[in-house]
Amino acid sequence: MTKFALYVPLKPKPGKEQAVADFLRSAVPLVNAEPGTISWFAIQEGPAAYAIFDTFDTEAAREAHLNGRVAAALMEVAKAGELLAEPPQIHKLDILADKLPK
Repeated sequence: MTKFALYVPLKPKPGKEQAVADFLRSAVPLVNAEPGTISWFAIQEGPAAYAIFDTFDTEAAREAHLNGRVAAALMEVAKAGELLAEPPQIHKLDILADKLPK
């Protein structure tokens, strides 16, 4: 069972919604290269609201992801100030139960 997760809501600047969606889609190959990331989802929660949700079996895998290429790219985008209206808030979550393919 996966035990750990991250939830990262992202609020694009007005007019930058498609650029944020494109950025999220571009991260898939980076995440696929992370053996400790069990699942990773880029989510559109509304017309101008996006999020990332990902899961891990161990705290070490979650920390590796936070120190990996996807997180670095997200922080670079945030620091550039061109796409996001506010810095991403990273929420560390504990998973109580899951259902994943075997």
